[in-house]
Amino acid sequence: MTARSFKLTGRAKWTNPPVGFSIEVSPETLMGNTGTIKEIRPRYAIPGGEISIECDGFEATFGEHACFIGGEEAEIIAASSRRVLASVPEDADGHKAAFLQSGASSSNSVDLTIGKKLASELHNVANPAVDPKDGSIIATRSGSRGYQLANTLFRIEPDGFVDALPAEVMNPTGIAFSPTGDLYVSNRAAGEVYRIERGEDVLPYASGLGVATGIAFDGVGRLYVGDRAGTIHRVGDFGIAEKFAKIEPSVAAYHIAFGPDGFLYVSAPGLASHDAIYRVSPDGDVEPFVRGFGRPQGLAFDREGNLYAAACYGGMHGIVRISPDKKIEHFVAGNNIVGLCFGKAGEMIIATNDSIYSLPVGIPGTLLP
Repeated sequence: MTARSFKLTGRAKWTNPPVGFSIEVSPETLMGNTGTIKEIRPRYAIPGGEISIECDGFEATFGEHACFIGGEEAEIIAASSRRVLASVPEDADGHKAAFLQSGASSSNSVDLTIGKKLASELHNVANPAVDPKDGSIIATRSGSRGYQLANTLFRIEPDGFVDALPAEVMNPTGIAFSPTGDLYVSNRAAGEVYRIERGEDVLPYASGLGVATGIAFDGVGRLYVGDRAGTIHRVGDFGIAEKFAKIEPSVAAYHIAFGPDGFLYVSAPGLASHDAIYRVSPDGDVEPFVRGFGRPQGLAFDREGNLYAAACYGGMHGIVRISPDKKIEHFVAGNNIVGLCFGKAGEMIIATNDSIYSLPVGIPGTLLP
């Protein structure tokens, strides 16, 4: 019997040809087709974050295909010819090139910036804070409500050294520096706020604040405290608190930040996937600013008036950027992010529930004096 020859190209496969038949495999089939990467969204991430690689013509069904970030293989969560969802490797940090592979073929590479882990084994529940005097970062090991841990406040020095502060505060939640450079901390178990002097002396500042969570100072140095049961308190002279605004209760915490417009912005994470970030006027009038988030948490502003929020948006976890005209974009990919702030060098300091990361974004924030 005369042998017959068939040529396989593209996606065609014939693993067990009959006797007398031969298979000619084209070079294109052996190489695979990676197509072209058009962009990566978002361009910033922390380890474990899920990024979307937008591409044209990626052959996701051919044999072995892979995604590499900084030379390390990244887990592919889903793939099609136009989009690949991948998880950033846990050990990656810095500026890395990402590319796709299909068969023996590799795509063009696109840069991705990944945050560096500065500290772990923490328990963050809100924004970290940057000391305006030296740029060090204050973070927490908050613990379960009503339970006192041995060390609850930590300072991460600019050289990376992590030091436990001797100040003993049960369940530290919100942390912020005043315009005069003093550190304030809320205690959600006792409903109090303290001023911390020299990293060790804990001085009561205000009490009777309910489940005191997020804190922030306005432009004239008045302290605002979020009681997750539904009240924003304003603390005046001598630590006397008054009710400033009412907002729907949160299942976790209020996260608050002042914008360049002088309005207070508040996130109150709930159980829905369409939570709002609220805008509170200087007179205490509350209105929704934007909606559509799953568990929005920590908030921070840059000097151009853009608001950054830790939230799930469009099914993607991380940090979103919201422009003054309410345009929303996924800015940082990451899981379990609870807070953020900006450092002196324009880096974004990101708090997950157990770690602190530094991400070089080159953005000056308004949390600095």
